[in-house]
Amino acid sequence: MNRQNVFIHESAHISQKATIGEGSKIWINSQIRENVTIGRECIISKDTYIDHNVSIGNNVKIQNGVSVYNGVTIGDKVFIGPNAVFTNDYFPRAYIEDWKITETFIKEGVSIGANATIICGNTIGLYSMIGAGSVVNRDVADYELVAGNPIKHIGWVCECGKKLDNKYFCEKCNKTYDFLES
Repeated sequence: MNRQNVFIHESAHISQKATIGEGSKIWINSQIRENVTIGRECIISKDTYIDHNVSIGNNVKIQNGVSVYNGVTIGDKVFIGPNAVFTNDYFPRAYIEDWKITETFIKEGVSIGANATIICGNTIGLYSMIGAGSVVNRDVADYELVAGNPIKHIGWVCECGKKLDNKYFCEKCNKTYDFLES
């Protein structure tokens, strides 16, 4: 496997069957399993676990202590805060061997706060934002801001991350999101 221009800390455990894009960095005590695909310019921080068959886009930042399990697909430019976790089984039992993986999709530009739990089977929409400590038990719309346990709609966010006003306008970017009105 060609891993030029990739930084891998000496304590990281990387499967030879994993693909890691140029400019990516894998930090202390990270484990990357077989058939994982990590895009370009990603940061996989310390004490992370990336399960087999996971796909991670370009320019993704996964912070310390995050577990990403089989069945999760992460788009480009996603931020995942410290100790966030993803599930992949609706009915987990240690003694059942024929359990089914339920997929989860994290679309481009999403930000997930620290200690959030993403329950499987949901799609997290473009540039949406999940508050720290939230439990995501449903799909999140594009540009939606949610928080809580279970999540509640808090508002809408711009691609820059700033909360939009009640006219769907971002003061920082001077941009209006007309499509959110429908």
